[in-house]
Amino acid sequence: MKPLRWGIISTGRIAHTFAQDLGHVDEGVVVAVGSRNLETAQNFANEFGLSRAYGSYEALVEDPDVDAVYVGTPHPMHLENALLALNHGKPVLVEKAFTMNADEARQLIEVARAKKLFVMEAMWTRFLPHVVALRDLIRAGALGELVAFEADHGKWFPTNASSRLFAPELGGSALLDLGIYPVSFASMLFGRPSRVCSLVEPSFTGVDGQVSMLFGYDTGAHAVLTCTSSARSATRACVTGREARIEIGGDFYAPVSFELITRDGEARSYHFDVPGRGLQFQAIEVARCLEAGLLESPVMPLDETLAIMETLDAVLADPQGPS
Repeated sequence: MKPLRWGIISTGRIAHTFAQDLGHVDEGVVVAVGSRNLETAQNFANEFGLSRAYGSYEALVEDPDVDAVYVGTPHPMHLENALLALNHGKPVLVEKAFTMNADEARQLIEVARAKKLFVMEAMWTRFLPHVVALRDLIRAGALGELVAFEADHGKWFPTNASSRLFAPELGGSALLDLGIYPVSFASMLFGRPSRVCSLVEPSFTGVDGQVSMLFGYDTGAHAVLTCTSSARSATRACVTGREARIEIGGDFYAPVSFELITRDGEARSYHFDVPGRGLQFQAIEVARCLEAGLLESPVMPLDETLAIMETLDAVLADPQGPS
């Protein structure tokens, strides 16, 4: 399989990490970058040895040597940027949260399916070795019937009104930026919740700054999730079954080890050697899917991405009560 040739829309921190992590694998290579500022694009290109730097996103998606586009811009730009790539016939990997809300997600998915083009949400955690191993253990019955999931994701950010976490025009939101990780993890385990209860505390700019969630499922399982943009939390997770539980140390959403602890207290550790930050595994999945002629990933399917966005909408729509 030839390396998938990536064009990156954005020159921000996550775009840098994506480009760096692709250097650890043979399945993909960054060939071009696009920015609204040519100088910024050229600086990015110089850093990663790219021959193509574009001062517009349009020029990037028009490049015939770009096989797929990675959208790493802030949340409010995801829909527009992804549609631009799709309308130029390019498969797209869109940073999480996929869009600002479920309506935008639905629109993007409808266009991708109408054009028969691949799109995937860049929930990179789902493709990490420890998460793959966790799913395998659950599938093999090592935990028994699942009954609960707990996870937190809190980071401290300075109170800067122009920060991506706090500025409304940049999609500022603890839930969209941080809470998406535990919410997506819960979705992977249990699917769509049948009951959603939430408590939302606004930040100093009015966007959600701290969110606590309780999800209920038809199986009787519960998920207890929290996120905050004002403090560094433990960022741990625990998947509990009737026979055993899996405890994932901080940061649960990044490359990390975990312990499987049986009901009797017997513990077994699982360790994983991952170069870089771990974003390369989602790129490998995109390359695999495109090689196989798939229009979406069975590991991160579009219907699930839409269901997650609908869940996020429900969390913010009716805080302090069930939806």
